[in-house]
Amino acid sequence: MRRLFLCGAILLGLWQMLVLAAGLPPYLLPGPGRVAEALILHHQLLGAAALRTLTEILAGFALGAGAILAIAMTAFPALGRNLRPVLLVTQVIPIFALAPILTLWLGYGMAPKIVVAALICFFPVASAFSDGLERSSSACLELARTLEAKEWRILLHIRIPMALPMLGSGLKLAAVYAPVGAVIGEWVGGSEGLGAVMIHANGRMKIDLTFAALAMVSLIALTFHMIIGQLVHRAFRHFGPI
Repeated sequence: MRRLFLCGAILLGLWQMLVLAAGLPPYLLPGPGRVAEALILHHQLLGAAALRTLTEILAGFALGAGAILAIAMTAFPALGRNLRPVLLVTQVIPIFALAPILTLWLGYGMAPKIVVAALICFFPVASAFSDGLERSSSACLELARTLEAKEWRILLHIRIPMALPMLGSGLKLAAVYAPVGAVIGEWVGGSEGLGAVMIHANGRMKIDLTFAALAMVSLIALTFHMIIGQLVHRAFRHFGPI
């Protein structure tokens, strides 16, 4: 935490020095002071927008946590072989290309933003957990099969506990990606949320408000990642390093 604050202070100092040294006008690069003023002046707008974006992030993260699919892919190898290429294709297609289509299909409300956030979260969780399930200790698996344990018991008592650290890593990555997906959805088609505030402010050359909204997004993303990291650590700390 201290390192994070120290890095933030250093970046703010460098930012202010750049503005002063280059003599950049506020409509190109406002200083930290102007951004702070925008945060205070537009706190009601930014607060309401942040609440909207946070709701989309939480819903997209919950929907995109692909742990159940990863378990199904391991329990049914044929399903896993067929779904892995599909999961890969969903990541090859740029999310910017999908967002307008989802907006066209689902409208300009919250739904397409949640779906975009879920899609961008889904692959790291499903892929990491699936890899963890497949990389269980061969010695433990052989011992369980020697004792004639059924496959569902092996999955429940060996594969899943051993794969929980990988699931935790996937969830922490998804916690970083979820805000990105929500903001992208708001950029493409939305009148609410921090992404929409950024687009509208940029169009009116209110760059200080754009940076203020960006600061809010960064704060939400960092806080969400830290919370998920702490929850993962507490929940899975007995199963290995995360």
